[in-house]
Amino acid sequence: MHAATSPDPGGPALVVGLGNPGPTYVGHRHNVGFLVLDVLAGRVGGRFKAHKARAEVVEGRLDGRRAVLARPRTYMNLSGAAVSGLTRYFAVPPDQLVVVHDELDLPFGSLRLKLGGGDNGHNGLRSITASLGTPDYLRVRIGIGRPPGRQDPADFVLRDFAAAERRVLPDLLESAADAVEDLLAHGLAAAQNTFHARSL
Repeated sequence: MHAATSPDPGGPALVVGLGNPGPTYVGHRHNVGFLVLDVLAGRVGGRFKAHKARAEVVEGRLDGRRAVLARPRTYMNLSGAAVSGLTRYFAVPPDQLVVVHDELDLPFGSLRLKLGGGDNGHNGLRSITASLGTPDYLRVRIGIGRPPGRQDPADFVLRDFAAAERRVLPDLLESAADAVEDLLAHGLAAAQNTFHARSL
């Protein structure tokens, strides 16, 4: 049985939101992981501070569970260096790592949670899996949908959300933050039962 099915094994959970640093990328689809971490930081009442593992971190409690919230300060395709450094520093095993990221192959507004699996072409996940030496970490996958027509997916993820998407984006971010909290408090199976039925 994975520890993720038994909430709060004693040590902290590490929740990492994926994105690209800097003002150029703030509203991009690829940065939705950062946006969810902003919501979670607000919930714990903390501010991100620089950490030596090339990340910004906030420590606090989510639904009673000790958690370290982190945003890598590297670009997306180098996320693994920051994540592996944080797991070592805070002594977090892979199955207590939650990575929050955008997912092209899910319709916009949908959420899916899972443990392990492939990277599905996501450079941030590929980097994390390579740095950790295992794919067996938790993921909160936020659907951004496929690009329209023949638009290159790499271009699509580095664009702002469409106007109609921006109107419901705050609700999506809150739901994704809820999913992280539920995952930490109740474990993977219970959180999947709750959030896989939802869609905006």
